[in-house]
Amino acid sequence: MTKQVATYRLDGLSCTNCAAKFVKNIEAIPGVEAVDLNFGAAKLNVAGNVTVEQLEEAGKFDHIKVRPAHVKRAHKIPFYRNKAHLPFAIAIVLFMIGVYCSFALGEESWYTRALFIGTIIVGGYALFMDGLKQLIKLNFDMNVLMTIAIIGATLIGEMQEGAMVVLLFAISEALESYAMEQSRNSIQSLIDLSPEVALKQAGSEYQEVSVEDLIVGDIVRILPGKKVPIDGIVVQGHSNVNQASITGESIPVSKSVHDEVYSGTLNESAQLEVRVTKRSHETKLAQMIHLVEEAQSEKAPTQQFVDKFAQYYTPLIMAIALLVIVVPPLFGGDFKHYLYQGLSVLVVGCPCALVVSTPVAIVTAIGSAARRGILIKGGIHLENAGRLDTIAFDKTGTLTKGEPVVIERVDLVDLTEDDLKLIYTLESDAGHPLSKAIVNNLNSKEQLELSHYEVVTALGVQGVYRGITYRIGQRKFFNLNTHDALMIDSIERAGTTKVLFGTVDKVKAIFFIQDTVRAEAKAVIQSLNNTNINTIMLTGDNASVADAIGHTLGVQHVYSELLPEDKLNLIKAQQRQARHIAMVGDGVNDAPALAQADVGFSMGGAATDTAIETADITFMKDDLTDLPDVIQLSKRTLNTIKQNIGFALGLKLIAILLVIPGWLTLWIAIFADMGATLLVTLNSLRLMRK
Repeated sequence: MTKQVATYRLDGLSCTNCAAKFVKNIEAIPGVEAVDLNFGAAKLNVAGNVTVEQLEEAGKFDHIKVRPAHVKRAHKIPFYRNKAHLPFAIAIVLFMIGVYCSFALGEESWYTRALFIGTIIVGGYALFMDGLKQLIKLNFDMNVLMTIAIIGATLIGEMQEGAMVVLLFAISEALESYAMEQSRNSIQSLIDLSPEVALKQAGSEYQEVSVEDLIVGDIVRILPGKKVPIDGIVVQGHSNVNQASITGESIPVSKSVHDEVYSGTLNESAQLEVRVTKRSHETKLAQMIHLVEEAQSEKAPTQQFVDKFAQYYTPLIMAIALLVIVVPPLFGGDFKHYLYQGLSVLVVGCPCALVVSTPVAIVTAIGSAARRGILIKGGIHLENAGRLDTIAFDKTGTLTKGEPVVIERVDLVDLTEDDLKLIYTLESDAGHPLSKAIVNNLNSKEQLELSHYEVVTALGVQGVYRGITYRIGQRKFFNLNTHDALMIDSIERAGTTKVLFGTVDKVKAIFFIQDTVRAEAKAVIQSLNNTNINTIMLTGDNASVADAIGHTLGVQHVYSELLPEDKLNLIKAQQRQARHIAMVGDGVNDAPALAQADVGFSMGGAATDTAIETADITFMKDDLTDLPDVIQLSKRTLNTIKQNIGFALGLKLIAILLVIPGWLTLWIAIFADMGATLLVTLNSLRLMRK
C-alpha cells in the first residue's frame, strides 16, 4: 500500500540542530510513518496522517510555521510585531536597566544582580531547557556548551557577563537564521513566480480557476501584463513574452500560434490563448524548483567533511576547557580564575560559525545560479566544476546551433521540375535535420506519388517514381562506377556535409550543408584555453567537417565519426589519465558520456526535459558563455568555503590562545564567536552577486 505523503513549506527554520529536533518531534506524533526534511530548501515531506496544527506544535520550540506546499508565503511579520522576539526584547530592556543600576548602585547591588539574572532567565530559558536535555543524553552540542558556560558564569558571580553572553548568542543565532533565509530566497522567488489562478475557457466565457485545477487540453486566456499560469501551446494571438524566469535571459521572445509558453513567464504586449500541455506540478518552473531544492539538500564533499569534523570538534573544545579549569590549579593557579577561563573557552568554542560555513555558501551559490537560468543539481557538482582541467564538447547542438543550412547546390545535370519535386517528396517526411535543411532550400513545395518509400538508417532515403528508384543521402548509398566516384569525391567544400541526389548509379546533384556555429562558441573555447583547460570535440560527423569546425573554434583535440559508446570510452580514457573531465552535450545522444564525466553539462534550452534530467548542470538559455561562468562560480564558492572555515576556526584559535596570558574573558569569547558567524554569513552572501 502506497503511503500518503504530504509536502509542506516551513518559515522560521533557523538552524540544523533545530531541524533535527523538529524531525524527532514530528516522528513522535501518532500516525506519522516517515519524515523527510530538506533544511536548505525549508521543505518537509511527511508520510502518514498529521495536521498543520500538530506540525506547528512540534516546531513551537523554535517558532516554526508550517504551510502546505501549494500555499504561498504570507507577508513577513515586522520584527517589532513578532511575538517570538518578545523574550529577547524583554531581556534587552532588563539588561539595559541592569547596566544603569551597576553604575548607579554598584555591581554588588542585589537590584543589579536580580536584573542580570532576570536577563539570563528570560533570554536564555529556551536555550537552557534544550541544553539540559542534550546534556542528560550526553549529546554535546552548542546549546550544551553555552548552557554550561552561562550557568558557570552565574555561579562564580559574573552575572553581567553571563547576561551579555545570552543576548549576544541570541544575536548570533539570528544572524545564522538570516543567512539561511537569504540563501533560500532563490527558491522562494521561483515559487512566487507562478500565478495561483488562471482564466479558463468555459464555453463562450472565461472563468477564474485555480491553476492546480487545470488539466491538459484546457484553453486559458493570458492578458497583457500578466504572468503565464501554466505550460502550453499558443492557439491564438501574438505577443512578446519575457522568459527571464526560465532562461535567465531578459530579452522578450516573440510568441505566436504553435509556439510554447512556460509558467511564470511574463506576457508583455498582447492577449494570448493557450492550450494547456502540462499539469501545474509538471511545468518547467515546477521542475526547476524541484531540482534546485534537491540540489540544496544534497551535501557537498566539503560540507560532509565539516559535519564530520564538528562531531569531534565539540568534545575537543570541552576537553580543552576541562584542562584549563583543572590543570593550572594543580600547579598553584587560582581556581576561580581558571574556572572563568575554562567557561570562556566553552563560549568561544561554540561551533555555530563552523557548522554554517559551508551550507550557506553552497545554497547561496546554487540559488544565485538558478536565478540566471543555470540549474546545478547539487553541491558536489558545483565543487567538481571548479576542479576541471579538461572539457569535452559535442558538436551538433552544442558548439553549433544544430540548425544545418544548405550553403551550395552543385547540379551535375540540369535538374527538371520533377527532379526538384522528387527531392522535396523524398526529404519532406524523412525527419532528419539535413533533410529539413534541404527542404527549406527548395523553392518547389509539391509532392509526387512515390512507391516503395524507405528511410534507410545512416544512409539516406529512397523511393520509386515511374519505375525508377531515386535516392538522396550519403556517397556510399550510391552504386557508382570508378570514374563517377572519383569525380564526386573531387568536389568538396571545406567544413560541409555532402548529400547526393540521383538514381541508384547516377548522381544528379550535390547539396553542401553546414551547421551554424554558435556566435559565442569561439570566445568560450578561447577563454577555456587561456585558463589552461584542455578542450576536446567529440562528434559523430565526418572528419573533414569536424576538423574544419574544430580549427575555426580553436578546439585543441578533435575526435570524429564517433558512436555514443566511442564518446563514453574517450571520457573513460581521459579519467584513467587522472584528468578531471566534463562533458558538454545535448543530454540525449550524449547521455552515456554525460553520466560518466566528472561533471555533465547540458545545453538544455527552455523546452528540453531530457537535457535537464540527464546532466549535472543545465544551461536553460542554451548559452555557452554560462560554462566559464559556472566554473568561475565554483572556484569562488570553494574559496569562500575555505575563507569561512578559516574565519570560523582562526578567530576561535586566537581567542583560545588568550588563555595562556590569562586575557580571555566571556566578553571576548562571545564577540569572537559572534564575529566569526557574522563574517561567515556576510562572506557567503557575496556569492549572490554575479
